Amino acid sequence: MAYNAEMTSASALSGNRSLRLLLAALLFGSLIHAQENPPTNPAGDDSHPVGVPKDSSPPETPAERVKRCWQMLTDNVQDSKHFETRIQALSALSNLGSNPRANTLIAEAMKDSNLDVRTAAILAAGNSKSRTLIPPVKGLLDDHEPQVVFAAATTLWKQFKDKSGEDVLAAIAAGERKANPNLIHGAAHDMSRTMHSPSAMEKLALTTGAGMVLGPFGFSVGAVEYARKNGADSARIQAINLLAEEKTEEVRAEMKSALGDKDPGVRAAAVRILGSFHRPQDAADIAPLLDDLKLPVRLTAASAYIECLSGSAKEKTSHRSANASPR
Repeated sequence: MAYNAEMTSASALSGNRSLRLLLAALLFGSLIHAQENPPTNPAGDDSHPVGVPKDSSPPETPAERVKRCWQMLTDNVQDSKHFETRIQALSALSNLGSNPRANTLIAEAMKDSNLDVRTAAILAAGNSKSRTLIPPVKGLLDDHEPQVVFAAATTLWKQFKDKSGEDVLAAIAAGERKANPNLIHGAAHDMSRTMHSPSAMEKLALTTGAGMVLGPFGFSVGAVEYARKNGADSARIQAINLLAEEKTEEVRAEMKSALGDKDPGVRAAAVRILGSFHRPQDAADIAPLLDDLKLPVRLTAASAYIECLSGSAKEKTSHRSANASPR
């Protein structure tokens, strides 16, 4: 009897040990599976797994964010591989008015080997209204590309009331007459031949003609095509730009609400205009667009953020309240 009791006790002990080992193995296996396949957030935001610590680094300070904005603008205006990127960065820089750092980057771009970048740099100088940029624009009246020469002449005339390029405009206006190279300060191209070439004339008209507008997506044909491919609605953008001519609180509120629009062109237009109010309190609304999926929006947001906080960009229009009567 004693022998049988000892055997029964030994068997029970052995069974308990096996059960514990089995449970331990199952528990260890479940832990390994959980580590390899962390569950997602049940609230619906499955971008960050539950149980995995989120980035605990402190948020950017305004000064750090301004530094990042300048780095973004500088890197893109000096992007040697993509001339379209340089043009888009020039558009953003032009929003900063007489800011010395922005003016230096625009002036440097006037030496670019790409004629469209040089043209964009001229248009950026005109948009900025910075008289510091008049000398480098005048220097491009000697450029070997008619497009650049014409852009320089019209920008000096329209934006700076400077008639240094009057002879260039007179030569182009003549049309049928062969342009004297001396009248266009040594430009190598024969303007008369350009005027008689349909394709060259079309490009000249579209790239430097009516409006000569430099926007977030570039200028002229390429900009329109780029914007169209990226889902931009030009009619809405034009409407926003027209509304923004009045710096009222209603317009400011509308621009804030448009920052989240699905149209990248609308976002870019809205953030540019919001920046032009020069309100430091608007920086928090602009900051998220520094990480926008579209580069032109990010670049425009960078210049707008700098405008809000630095106060170095000259305001083109005085702020008026919604109820102020026009003069």
